[in-house]
Amino acid sequence: MIKEVKKLAKEKGFVVYDKPYYLNIWGFRANSQTPNSFDDEIHVFTNIGTIRRPKWAYWVFKCTTDPGTYWLKNPMNPQGTAILNPGQYVDAYQLGLHRGKYRALVQCKAVSVTRDYNRNAVLDFNNGRIAKGLFGINIHRASQIGTTFVVDKYSAGCQVFKNVKDFDFFIKLCELHRNYHGNKFTYTLVDKRMEHRENLKLIAIGGVLIGLVVGGFFLVSNDETAPKVLDK
Repeated sequence: MIKEVKKLAKEKGFVVYDKPYYLNIWGFRANSQTPNSFDDEIHVFTNIGTIRRPKWAYWVFKCTTDPGTYWLKNPMNPQGTAILNPGQYVDAYQLGLHRGKYRALVQCKAVSVTRDYNRNAVLDFNNGRIAKGLFGINIHRASQIGTTFVVDKYSAGCQVFKNVKDFDFFIKLCELHRNYHGNKFTYTLVDKRMEHRENLKLIAIGGVLIGLVVGGFFLVSNDETAPKVLDK
């Protein structure tokens, strides 16, 4: 998995941090517009070796990167509910308190969002208003107990862990990062729908060109979703 992420980072111009115990925190938004579900992933990976001889540990956690249906229908902001835009937000987060209640990664620098102003239960990623600023787009958990299956009020645009034990472990990793590198964290969000659309575009163009010569093309995809630790 680390090879695929490094390849994607190179294509996008994103940074992968290889300092020992420096957390790379990446969100992967699912190729779906189904609201109110924890169908996305947060990938956390770090070098537990040395710069010369890296040894990567890699975890995958279920989450949502989208707001819940409640906030889509009842936005806090009159311009609509915030949906975090894909991108790499360098040093945009720090350990703090989510709404003053419990420890989480809280936004400390501007991020870019699309505001869904339709006030319905459908996630609108393409037609909303773009805004940039401090909106409290935090990285936190859903319920304080067990696993949550419906987003509802747990996200008004935040990146939210489905399982509380996953989140507690994530916070311990963040504490380790802070001890070595200070209280600043970079969050990178990749939208699989956008990647899929771009791939389809390239395939369509390639298919036309190849069709002129050999008459065909194919697409290979690979989706790994199970939580894991890699030691390679």
